[in-house]
Amino acid sequence: MRRNVPLEEHSAVPDMISGKETAMADLPLPSIRVVVFTLGGTISMTGGGDDGGVTPSLSGRQLLDSVPGLAAAGARVEVRDFRKVPSGSLTLDDIAAVAAAIRDEAAVGLSGAVVVQGTDTIEESAFLLDLLHQGDEPVVVTGAMRNPSMAGADGPANILAAVTAAASPALRGLGCVVAFADEIHAARYVRKTDSTSVAAFTSPSTGPIGRVAEGQVRLFSRPASRLALPLSSADLPGLLPGHVRTGLVTMTLGDDGELLRAAAGRFDGLVVAGFGAGHVPATLVPVVADLAKAIPVVLAARTGAGPALTATYGYPGSELDLLGRGLIGAGYLDPLKARLLLHVMLASGATRDQIADAFRAAGGHAVGRLVSSVQPDPPPR
Repeated sequence: MRRNVPLEEHSAVPDMISGKETAMADLPLPSIRVVVFTLGGTISMTGGGDDGGVTPSLSGRQLLDSVPGLAAAGARVEVRDFRKVPSGSLTLDDIAAVAAAIRDEAAVGLSGAVVVQGTDTIEESAFLLDLLHQGDEPVVVTGAMRNPSMAGADGPANILAAVTAAASPALRGLGCVVAFADEIHAARYVRKTDSTSVAAFTSPSTGPIGRVAEGQVRLFSRPASRLALPLSSADLPGLLPGHVRTGLVTMTLGDDGELLRAAAGRFDGLVVAGFGAGHVPATLVPVVADLAKAIPVVLAARTGAGPALTATYGYPGSELDLLGRGLIGAGYLDPLKARLLLHVMLASGATRDQIADAFRAAGGHAVGRLVSSVQPDPPPR
């Protein structure tokens, strides 16, 4: 686990009258402490590669220095250069290491944390952090769709909104959220729905839970429940892919089931992204049923919005048929997030019944509660 990383403090505030900077040491330090973890991504990318493309290069200090009005957020902002990679190269271990580092910071006093990374995997990283973060401190994930060399680069504004959100008591107890284009989205429901738009992040099933406006967090709603798994710090390395292997197979028109058959014996758990509200071709029912006898198989909807149903359709390959054969419904969790929850539950040693309980809670079919058999860290004495 690569957790020993440089720590810097954003230690200067602008003098709005003279245009000079005043050393933070000359002013009282704000009581609100926000730690920013930078992982790379488009927001940190500049040119210079042999092929003319951009690559991660900017430090966390450089990113914070590019944000106008950061001092007005009213927080003491510290930065950790944690990784410097495109987000598609992040691993589950990287995100588990961030969760462990946030836990360490919370132990010495933390108001909130910001995670700055590439946008390609934000919807997955944010949900994984949401599952692993047990504290009340807000964890806010953000990034940028335009690199710093482009006109209208959105990185500085997104960082400012994320720090404002992390410093706000309004978000305490809500787990992890994504702040993007001044909107605040619950990690459980947010998705990247456009490959280039600066408004790429939406929550198709629920909408945003709030906005940042005039330097303030304005909440529209609060999620009805939160699922935070009580994993101890010692268990976080158990998320390494070598310990547990989970897969995702998406149903397609005319699917002959070869990918499903190939999954047998290769995975500890599988997510099937079904047609519509959670359906597969009738010819594939025996294949899916055999898999469900051997490993936990979760049934999600591939649609991008709305739930996998539980009790509407009754034909062969419908959700009623598949759930009756032992599959676990994902509810409102999309396939990508369903795979992460399944992975963490398997890594924690959960039974099939505990996995089913977790999906009922996270998928919106039951009140959220702690479901892992692993006990949390004892409180400090």
